[in-house]
Amino acid sequence: MGLLTIDQEKCKRDGLCSAVCPVRIIEMKDEESFPEPVAGAEELCISCGHCVSVCPHGAITTNGIKPDDCLPFRKELALGPEQTEHFLRSRRSIRVYKEEPVDRPTLAKLLDIARYAPSGHNLQPVHWTVFEKRDDLQRLAGLVVDWMRFMIGNKPEVAGPMHFDLVVAAWEAGQDRVLRGAPHLMVAHGQQAFPPAQTACTIALTYLEIAAPSLGLGTCWAGYFGAAAIFYPPLIKELGLPEGHLAYGAMMVGYPKFRYQRLPPRNEPKIAWR
Repeated sequence: MGLLTIDQEKCKRDGLCSAVCPVRIIEMKDEESFPEPVAGAEELCISCGHCVSVCPHGAITTNGIKPDDCLPFRKELALGPEQTEHFLRSRRSIRVYKEEPVDRPTLAKLLDIARYAPSGHNLQPVHWTVFEKRDDLQRLAGLVVDWMRFMIGNKPEVAGPMHFDLVVAAWEAGQDRVLRGAPHLMVAHGQQAFPPAQTACTIALTYLEIAAPSLGLGTCWAGYFGAAAIFYPPLIKELGLPEGHLAYGAMMVGYPKFRYQRLPPRNEPKIAWR
C-alpha cells in the first residue's frame, strides 16, 4: 500500500484533501483526475490525518490512517460560545485536595485526552511520568524545598521576589506549598536536544488541565517543582527520566476538596489592533 489510497467509487474529485494538506503533497492534475501524491510525498507527510478528516465521502486513506479509524464529528456535542466561555471561565487552580486517590484508569483517560494536543510538524514528542503515591510526592516536594534553601543562600536576587523564604518556613511548619498535598503529579518531559518538545509539553499540559474537570478532577500547575526540576540535580536524578530528557512542566492532580460557586473576573485583554 502506497502513501495514498483512493477509493475511486467514493471519491468525488472535489479537491478538499489537496486544499487542506499542510505540506501540499496531494495534487489534482485536472478536474477529471483523482488525488495523487507529489514526488517525495512519503518523506514530507506528517501523518496529520487532515485529508482523511476533511473528506465527506470517506474516500482516502493515507499513511495507514483509514476513515474507519477516525471518530466522526458529532455536531450535537459541539460547545456553543456561551458554553465554551462558561467552561473556560469556571476553571480553577486547585490547591486543596481530598485524601482519596484517583484510580489509574481515570488518570490514564486524562492522559489519553491530552495526547490530542497539537505539536509542531505533528511529531508528538511529549512523554509522561506519573507519580501516584503521596510518599513519593512528599519526597519530591522536600527536594524542591532543599533547592529553595540553596537559592536563598546563593541566589537571593531570585529567591527574594519569589518568596522562597515563606515556602520554606511553611514546609518547616508542616505545610506543603510546593505540591499542596496533591495525591498525584504528572510530569511532561521530552528530549532536551529537540527544541519543539518544550512547547509541545506546555500545550499538552494545558489540554490536560482543561480536560480534568470533565472527569471530576482538579489540577494546578506545579511551578516551583517545574523550576527545580530544570536546575536542581538531586531532583533531576530523583525523577529518573530517560537519558537526554528534561522535565518541561508538571501538574498536580486530584479530587477537589471544595466546590467553587462563582466565576471571578479577570483583567481586560491587552489588544493592539492592526
